[in-house]
Amino acid sequence: MGTSSADPPPVLDFVVPVYNERENIEAFLRQVKTQVEIPCRVLIVYDFPEDNTIPEVTRLASLMPFEIKLVENTLGRGPLNAIRAGITASTSEAVIVTMADCSDDLGDVSRMYACYAQGADLVCASRYMRGGGQIGGPLIKGLLSRVAGISLRLLTGLPTMDATNNFKLYRRQVLETFPVESQKGFVFALEVTVKAFLGGFAITEVPTIWRDRTAGKSNFRLLQWLPLYWRWYWLAVRARGFGLYRSIPIPRKSESPPRSKLQDPM
Repeated sequence: MGTSSADPPPVLDFVVPVYNERENIEAFLRQVKTQVEIPCRVLIVYDFPEDNTIPEVTRLASLMPFEIKLVENTLGRGPLNAIRAGITASTSEAVIVTMADCSDDLGDVSRMYACYAQGADLVCASRYMRGGGQIGGPLIKGLLSRVAGISLRLLTGLPTMDATNNFKLYRRQVLETFPVESQKGFVFALEVTVKAFLGGFAITEVPTIWRDRTAGKSNFRLLQWLPLYWRWYWLAVRARGFGLYRSIPIPRKSESPPRSKLQDPM
């Protein structure tokens, strides 16, 4: 879809969970086309065949200079399982998770990839560091996210001010090292960030401006998912904030050590 056999293989995979994003998907794909210079592939992950995003993706695929792949989420409906399904279908060593609602600034991808190329294992797009910002969105959601990110940085030394933002670039080894224990919601980003931090992987951040969607409906459920975020927040605080790191095991898929470190994890 949208590429030829003569094109260079993509070095970056975008994992994009969708839920009836017909109103946004064309603008999103055109942003990838105009703002992302790195050879890439876009994996559009849907929950059900009737999703109205699918016909639009099929129509637009031949107009794009990069490969687009439709991926059915067979792990169970919801954004977390869609992200997991997309990551399973990805093949590149660098994987970015982003949303199709055009809220994330794809102009930041080049800086994120540059950090990865310099040795970072996880690059966080940060709304709350100097140079970042958030425009629109529910006030309470933004406030809780900001408090969580800043307090985690202060209490634990986690090297990002925005651990909950799903707009992140992962080195494949991070994704292959830790099993995902969460079952629903958008908590994937916080869980993997905390585990990567406690596991000694190199984490950094770049500033980003997040803008609330202008079309379609958000699938975020704050009150329902808040306890899921608390689980990983509290793990980080217990492990680093109270000096108990070595007594808290971090589940791994393998026992291989982190590939690189930008900092001493302890």
